[in-house]
Amino acid sequence: MSDWERASTARVLPPARPRKLAKVPFVELADGRVQGVVSSGSDIGRVYVSSVAAGTYEFACSTNNNRPCGGARGMFCNHILALLNEAALQYGVERVARYLRVEVAAEELTAQAVSQVMIAARPSQGDSTAAASVFSQFLRHLAYLEFEPSTAPVPELQWFPPTRAVG
Repeated sequence: MSDWERASTARVLPPARPRKLAKVPFVELADGRVQGVVSSGSDIGRVYVSSVAAGTYEFACSTNNNRPCGGARGMFCNHILALLNEAALQYGVERVARYLRVEVAAEELTAQAVSQVMIAARPSQGDSTAAASVFSQFLRHLAYLEFEPSTAPVPELQWFPPTRAVG
């Protein structure tokens, strides 16, 4: 076990490549899924919560009001494809493929190739029960943008260890 794995803080990895946040403002590899929030192309007030499960590739896509996505009928919709592309930018395509348990030859490893392998496996459409939790995490992240820059402690982050030794 490495030193950082024994520490009480987590290592922060920089994005594999910079990405634009307008289309996919939130993406994460969590809870056995690639999941996130994708902006609607037609309505500025609507977002979609999309996810793809590791191993089974079961997918879900619904609006922030928990209405099903019209494009996700038996196949990945454009929201899910955008989510997978942005996950590859954020985390690197190798890490996303490994996380989703998708096998693609190293010389062919692209976000599109990963998506094609999953589509060829004919994944099923799952329920969107995780959508509320994913959307809640996204809103929590947005709340931090409203804070004024400060060096004062943030109460909900008090569990972080101090930066210098006490005593």
